[in-house]
Amino acid sequence: MANETVSNFITLPVELVYRILDHQSNFTIVCSMRNTFSTLDFAYNEIQEVEAQQLAGALRHNTTLTTLYLQHNQIGYVGAQYFGDALRYNTTLTSLHLWGNEIGDIGAQHLADGLRYNSALTTLNLQKNQIGDVGAERLGDALQHNTTLIILDLSENQIGHIGAQPLSNALRQNTSLTTLHLQYNQIGHVGAQYIGDTLKYNTTLTTLHLWGNKIGDVGAEHLADGLRHNTTLTTLHLGENQIGYIGAQHLGDTLKHNTTLTSLHLWGNEIGDIGVQYFDDGLRQNKTLITLNLQHNQIRDIGAQHLADALQHNTTLTSLNLWGNQIGNVGAQYLTEGLQHNTTLNRFNVLENEIEDDALLEINELIERNGRAESYNF
Repeated sequence: MANETVSNFITLPVELVYRILDHQSNFTIVCSMRNTFSTLDFAYNEIQEVEAQQLAGALRHNTTLTTLYLQHNQIGYVGAQYFGDALRYNTTLTSLHLWGNEIGDIGAQHLADGLRYNSALTTLNLQKNQIGDVGAERLGDALQHNTTLIILDLSENQIGHIGAQPLSNALRQNTSLTTLHLQYNQIGHVGAQYIGDTLKYNTTLTTLHLWGNKIGDVGAEHLADGLRHNTTLTTLHLGENQIGYIGAQHLGDTLKHNTTLTSLHLWGNEIGDIGVQYFDDGLRQNKTLITLNLQHNQIRDIGAQHLADALQHNTTLTSLNLWGNQIGNVGAQYLTEGLQHNTTLNRFNVLENEIEDDALLEINELIERNGRAESYNF
């Protein structure tokens, strides 16, 4: 017995591994094999506080796990406290997904405390966790000290404009975060103002998700003002934000000056034909935007004419989405004429408009001519 060797799961035959695992609980496996797995997925497992304590305890000493999925469980704020404590000591976990766990402000505070001392985590998903402005404030404070977090998802919480302020202030000092999800957080135009002001100073954020926040024309103006001075943001999502032609005017004007934004998503707003006119002016001068999403924006034939004019002069846009507007055959003819002089657009969607098949076919042929075409019109 003294010469007996002990095999770990990495060296055992896979059939034997399966037999062993079939007789063990998930948590027994994690706690006893803490230096074996690199990814664990416990989503939708009805994990509660006790199990969360076991998992978090294993994380304190684990040296291999990099990704942990715990979405849609029931860990609550107590479970979040355990994971917050674990983050102080763990040095390998890079991605933690906790969305849908009802951790609330108290749980967010515990995780924020852990982030202040953590130097490994790069992705934290806290979507749909009933986090309000108090939790957002603590997370903002953590961002001022943390230097490794790259992606933070706070979508579908209740941060509001009050919570948007400390997060925005933190981004003035933070030097690592590149992607921020704040969609469906009721930040309104006041919250958009805080974020817009921050964009003037932040030099690391590249992707910002703000759809479904009711920022309106005023909020769009604040963001547009920030973009005029920003040199790093490449992707901006502003869908479902009640932006009309006035907000479109500010965003279109910004396109004349901004030199880094490559993707702008404005689906589900109220831009209309008048608003599209301002994008005509902006796209004529812009040299960086490659993706523009204007689906469901009440655009008709006149708006299509403005976009067609822009396509004749723009040399960088490769993807244009006009799905679900009210463009008819007349507008399709304008677009066809614009595409005849355009050599860069190769992704074009005009489905769910009022365009007949013959006109769609002609548009498709022009898109295919530009190479690497991905047309969605049939």
